[in-house]
Amino acid sequence: MEGRPGLEADLVERARRGDVAAFESLVRVHQEVAVRTAWVVSGGADDAEDAAQEGFVKAFGALPRFRAGAPFRPWLLTIVANEARNRRRSAGRRDALALRLSEDRRPDGAAPSPESAVLAEERRATLLDGLARLSDVDREIVTLRYLLELTEAETAAALDVPPGTVKSRLSRALERLRGELAKLESRP
Repeated sequence: MEGRPGLEADLVERARRGDVAAFESLVRVHQEVAVRTAWVVSGGADDAEDAAQEGFVKAFGALPRFRAGAPFRPWLLTIVANEARNRRRSAGRRDALALRLSEDRRPDGAAPSPESAVLAEERRATLLDGLARLSDVDREIVTLRYLLELTEAETAAALDVPPGTVKSRLSRALERLRGELAKLESRP
């Protein structure tokens, strides 16, 4: 629904009035990014889908408090992220992050060459290792902004921090990630 805010605003308003079908449409549109957000925050796939599902349930219950005209996606992702954090804390898990990065595809849509696929997999593995070495805070902000492709404003809303804080935290996190990647790439 990116690029069609009027349609999303209409669905949100209908859902606020109790239209379950409208909320189901919102769920379908945002389910993938909600699960990925929960995955990032919770640190694993086991709870990601449950956290996203529970986040949707909580969002539905909170719709009367949703500010009309506000962007829906950051509001929803904040709820999902909070649910994932709560699950992680209550379970006491601090598992390594497992992210799937997009496949290396050529502009014409053709599959990558075998050599390109191997190199892409090596880069992906190195990046995942580097991300796993970061603190939860650093890993979360880098993932939300770059892997989930949220805007700075959406990242700020999802983390419930000012946009300037996103910029400064992201700058420091990227510097730490560069350091971790340099360490990993210098290994024999």
